[in-house]
Amino acid sequence: MPWGKGTVVTGAKGFVFLAGNTATADDYDPFKKGGGGAVGDAAVQWHNILTNIKSDLEELGTSLDHLVRLTFFVKGPFPSGGVLSSPNFCQDVMDEFFAQHCSKHCSYNNPPPSEVIGVAALAHPELVIEIVAVAAVPD
Repeated sequence: MPWGKGTVVTGAKGFVFLAGNTATADDYDPFKKGGGGAVGDAAVQWHNILTNIKSDLEELGTSLDHLVRLTFFVKGPFPSGGVLSSPNFCQDVMDEFFAQHCSKHCSYNNPPPSEVIGVAALAHPELVIEIVAVAAVPD
């Protein structure tokens, strides 16, 4: 999997730092321990999160085209010891999503720099992925 080495940002009037995005049900409330937890299996969670990130960026005046960095928190297990061996790491879903919505960020093109971090747990036991995104706001 090719990794982006860095992103040079010129002509931006600012940046958007999105909070960690997970695929929880709309009525999920982690503090009251109520409502629905994660929605779907790993692939569904990845797709829902990427769709939410796209929507959030557009709402805040930017787009997937202006992604600067992505951070992935992937829940285990890690069968061969590395995070990329987790069945919860879905590069194929990410590539399909970007091929449809922003092909320049597919792993085989020029993806934004990213980190993939393995974790034992996320905010809800059914969550398997959390994604943090940073994007530039164009002039």
